[in-house]
Amino acid sequence: MEQAVIVHLPLDDSRFGTQERREALFQLEDELIEAIELAECGEFDGNEFGEGECVFYMYGPDADVIFMVVEVVLKEFPVAHGGFAIKRYGLADDPNAREIRVTW
Repeated sequence: MEQAVIVHLPLDDSRFGTQERREALFQLEDELIEAIELAECGEFDGNEFGEGECVFYMYGPDADVIFMVVEVVLKEFPVAHGGFAIKRYGLADDPNAREIRVTW
């Protein structure tokens, strides 16, 4: 079964964020990718920027393990403060998949 951790981070404007903010988020993304790869707990599947928000998508067999790994990184980056994550226990197209919202 595929599970997910979807991280939502605020940008510093209502569109795509400033260049500085995007660069800091790309550095965070690199660290998240490295942490997930080192832990061999899933994969980082990409990002979306827009409407004042950056969203990171991560997938694997256990959302709790993925979040445990990436939470450490998220806490280290000030650019991640004020964000939240959705841990989804099931496929994206499953309307009955349980979801939990978490902060750090």
